[in-house]
Amino acid sequence: MSHRKPLERRTFSQDRYEILIKRQKSGKATFNELTELDDIVNRDPTIRERVLIENLFLNDRDDQDDPDNMPEKDIIKPVQHQSLLSWLKSIISRIFFMFLIKSGILVIVKSDGAI
Repeated sequence: MSHRKPLERRTFSQDRYEILIKRQKSGKATFNELTELDDIVNRDPTIRERVLIENLFLNDRDDQDDPDNMPEKDIIKPVQHQSLLSWLKSIISRIFFMFLIKSGILVIVKSDGAI
């Protein structure tokens, strides 16, 4: 029985990103490779999120006394998907309020504070 590492599913963009980052950090990246790296980061949202997290949390490790350095879980919150029931409820309430507004029963008044 062999003790292999479990397989990790990666895309071409993720692999290419890793290669280009290593070349950039070693100082061997060409202008075309840096342009490709920029395109990958701008095109792939998972890589973009990873870069933002690295920039926020890894570069500022020396400034631990700053109250702005919050843990990652406090800043980045996962998107919660709406259930079918809550989605239908929100649609029905929007339709109901649109009906009330168009019929003149409900009037929305905007106050600017200045008269």
